[in-house]
Amino acid sequence: MIEFLLHNDRVQLQDINPNTTVLQYLREHRQLTGTKEGCASGDCGACTVVIAQLDEQNQLCYQSINACITLISALDGKQLISVEDLQQQQQLHSAQQAMVDCDGSQCGFCTPGFVMSLFALQKNCSSYDKHKVQQALAGNLCRCTGYRAIDRAAAQALNDKVVDHFDPLVSSTSKELREIKSSAADGSHAALNYQQQLSHIPKDVASLAQLLIDYPQATLIAGGTDLAVEITQRAAQFSHLISVQQVSQLQEYRITDRHIEIGAALSLHQCQQLLAPYFSDFSELLERFASLQIRNQGTLGGNIANASPIGDAPPALIALDATLVLRLGADSREVAVADFFLDYRKTALQPSEFIEKILIPLPVQALDSQWALKIYKVTKRFDDDISAICAANFVRLNNRGEVVAIRLAYGGMAAVAKRASNTEASLLGQIWSHANIEKAVTCLSKDFQPLSDFRASSDYRLLVAENLLRKLYIETQHMSAGSSQPAPSQSIQTRISDYV
Repeated sequence: MIEFLLHNDRVQLQDINPNTTVLQYLREHRQLTGTKEGCASGDCGACTVVIAQLDEQNQLCYQSINACITLISALDGKQLISVEDLQQQQQLHSAQQAMVDCDGSQCGFCTPGFVMSLFALQKNCSSYDKHKVQQALAGNLCRCTGYRAIDRAAAQALNDKVVDHFDPLVSSTSKELREIKSSAADGSHAALNYQQQLSHIPKDVASLAQLLIDYPQATLIAGGTDLAVEITQRAAQFSHLISVQQVSQLQEYRITDRHIEIGAALSLHQCQQLLAPYFSDFSELLERFASLQIRNQGTLGGNIANASPIGDAPPALIALDATLVLRLGADSREVAVADFFLDYRKTALQPSEFIEKILIPLPVQALDSQWALKIYKVTKRFDDDISAICAANFVRLNNRGEVVAIRLAYGGMAAVAKRASNTEASLLGQIWSHANIEKAVTCLSKDFQPLSDFRASSDYRLLVAENLLRKLYIETQHMSAGSSQPAPSQSIQTRISDYV
């Protein structure tokens, strides 16, 4: 059984197909049809709803998610808010009123999703911030109104924010969620069971490990932002799911003097905030990972285990020489991220084994050397798009300008994310100079023979990879001994205007 709040009503579910999405539950089980289905893949945002849950300090926090690719098990212990709950009696919520006042809606199909994204933004932002508005609405697609009017609605909703009917209920909602959490803390785990379709929702990592041993054929699900598409787009039905969303240990993080330790189920949005002070390029890469709705649900461990050759996180983690802690039962082992990917969609995970943690080393700060991490994601559009190529580069130079460490990792260039070993070898021990970079550029064709697909041709990918290596040098040449070049005030933007 799972237990959650739907608006302010306490709901218990047991006999429901675990392949049911939150969107299906709202529309088909509760006849709450304000939430729309547009793409059924998490791209258009018409299905946006808001989840409220308790954070580590037992404070209520609000997150927008895509209901179309969120399975019902993800609601356990949380509050689900749909557009029907915003209006109080005959009074529109301020987020709704702003859309009306600023002419932010025409056909209206996308409007509920925009309103819910604005509602979540109101709860998380004290005043208008253009960047935060763009990030909050980047996952909502409008085909007819145009975004200028919606941006004005966002400004009104944030600048003229008033106390709504949710604010006085924060204390009681938090209390109910704590009660639900407390009632589930009896050593057992939640489960859904419907006509031989089963979903386990363990509460701790030991239970998760045992369940995977007991049911080695079960499908592990974290945020589900990729797996749920198999259900909505390909009509797949998973007979046995094991969810990690309630395993609190997998959502923890720790920073030591040696590394950043990240639980595999920590959301990409949380990872983005965590990594910002240490690796700004990595944080910025995650900001371009799909939409905020996806980043609120998707996890770092899931992006790695998915083993997509165009996954965003693997090249960055390889460049940083990160390590995975893999767990099987009570036993753990460490595997370098670079060695985790064996072939297309094939990893080093053994049956019943799962990713428990990601360990990212903190580069040693030394007086006799300098280091840089530069990451470039090349896409057809800047936001909310899949990579044609992603290049993550770590380079360390000594005080003579020689390369003492270099890792050049690429996604989209092979069946797996991998290092350019020949190119690295040509630069290691050499002076960081334009001439040596040009020699290294010729080695990329030895490291990769990329495929052509609908995102890019093989020749185009190789050409872009070569130019990104040159870009790396331009942005780091100031580190070379005796260089008169100043450090760039900001990274050169990487966009594609003409797609070949």
